Amino acid sequence: MSGRDLSVGIDVGGTNTDAVVLDADGTVLAWTKQATTEDVTGGVRAALAAVLRDLGPARDAVSRVMLGTTHATNAIVRRRDLGRVAVLRLGAPASTDFPSLVGWPSDLRDTVLAGALLAGGGHLVDGYPLSPLDLDGVRRFLDGLDRTGGGYDAVAVCGIFSPSFPEQELEVAALVAEHAGADLPVSLSHEVGELGLLERENATVLNAALHRVAGDVTRALLVAVADEGLDAATFFAQNDGTLMAVEYAARYPVLTIGSGPANSIRGAARLSGADAAVVVDVGGTTSDLGVLVDRFPRESTLPREIGGVRTNFRMPDVLSVALGGGTVVDLDRRVPLTDSVGHRIRTEGLLFGGGTPTLTDAAAAVRPGTVPGHDLPGLPRGTRDALAAALAVAHERVEAAVERMSLGRTDLPLVVVGGGGFLVPDAVAGAGEVLRPGRGDVANAVGAAIALAGGRADQLCDHADRDAAIAEASRQAVERAIQAGADPHAVEIVDVLETPVSYATRPTVRVAVKAAGPLARLSPTGTTSPRTSLLPS
Repeated sequence: MSGRDLSVGIDVGGTNTDAVVLDADGTVLAWTKQATTEDVTGGVRAALAAVLRDLGPARDAVSRVMLGTTHATNAIVRRRDLGRVAVLRLGAPASTDFPSLVGWPSDLRDTVLAGALLAGGGHLVDGYPLSPLDLDGVRRFLDGLDRTGGGYDAVAVCGIFSPSFPEQELEVAALVAEHAGADLPVSLSHEVGELGLLERENATVLNAALHRVAGDVTRALLVAVADEGLDAATFFAQNDGTLMAVEYAARYPVLTIGSGPANSIRGAARLSGADAAVVVDVGGTTSDLGVLVDRFPRESTLPREIGGVRTNFRMPDVLSVALGGGTVVDLDRRVPLTDSVGHRIRTEGLLFGGGTPTLTDAAAAVRPGTVPGHDLPGLPRGTRDALAAALAVAHERVEAAVERMSLGRTDLPLVVVGGGGFLVPDAVAGAGEVLRPGRGDVANAVGAAIALAGGRADQLCDHADRDAAIAEASRQAVERAIQAGADPHAVEIVDVLETPVSYATRPTVRVAVKAAGPLARLSPTGTTSPRTSLLPS
């Protein structure tokens, strides 16, 4: 080990908060699993303290701390700590049949929506304006919200076809800053979501509503690092398996929602050495399956639902199955249920003296020694047979899930990670070799520690102009990767996707470009080179 080359990865799950320390070669030097606390922050502090304690004097070599967190997801699901958002859609007179936040659960809409305006503006698919941008209407709308006394905590701006033509959204952002002050959070849809008006608007509103949560969790991470006396740069994991700087995470908190599964998939790739594989992460409550494509998670091509809201920002293609180490077994029906004892397994499971049969008990009944130091001697024959039958059903469900994710490919290896990986059999129909990498039980934290900084951009163009569109989207993607903390000298384009656009008057193509690169090198003071001036203001 030379210099300050250690990285800490932390991942917050529903049952455990995992942390690892990696050296420059990716070797796991220390690891821990701590119970996730109700406020999440307590578990993060405990996990960080535990791995640093195991390092001893080598803790001074830690230069980076990366966090994958469920704060944003929990806030949406629980309807807590969300800000009230003024929603500005640019596209009148079009889209009047679909008001803002249409389809949202009523309780979440009532919590978040301060008011909505459909203003003149927006574009057609070819860039031609739908109508003149109505800045006066925006001013009157904001004045009206101020006068009602309810006010608003943030603003979300969404223009029709703004991912390809963002100028109007930028004009509105400048107006809002002039009207309400530069400190008011403003979320612009072309920076958050992809093409698809309603889903992109939904993602932008959620992003705006999460600014308070984002501020709290970023401060909590910085305080935890400071309390440990670390001189380390801090980063957050995002949905596509890459990292973003703390300042970037504070501006785009919605992009952290899918970081947990993405971290597991990336960690599985590093620990197993596989470039292409199906990955199954078995936790205490669920088994999450994803697919590795060139060492990155395969992204979903469908809108994703978060807390009852359809969105279209980038998310890993993940299938969650209600099977985990704490899954409760119905002994009469001899099947696993959807309920789980979760982190209570060490008090409620049969292996630990409790009275609730679980899939962990089933694995131990069939294969003694599955959980070191614990066994089920003297278990009645009927109970043992029922547990074995339930485990067989669990195996069938795993095989069905693997077949669904592999899309018919039977040569892909299956990488098994997570604390409940013993529930997956050694041979799975529809998959190639079953791989169980060392330290796979903390693969999620490993994925956070090794992640690259990334950025993405989309462009619509005539087919004849595709080369220019790819070049412009590549420029934007690289710029956003640098904003997220990447070394500007090492950013690379890792994916270019071209999709024909239906119903356009001319042959039209949507170009999506993804860039990624290693984090910027540390300065002699132990921090990354300053990039805050590159962040959107």
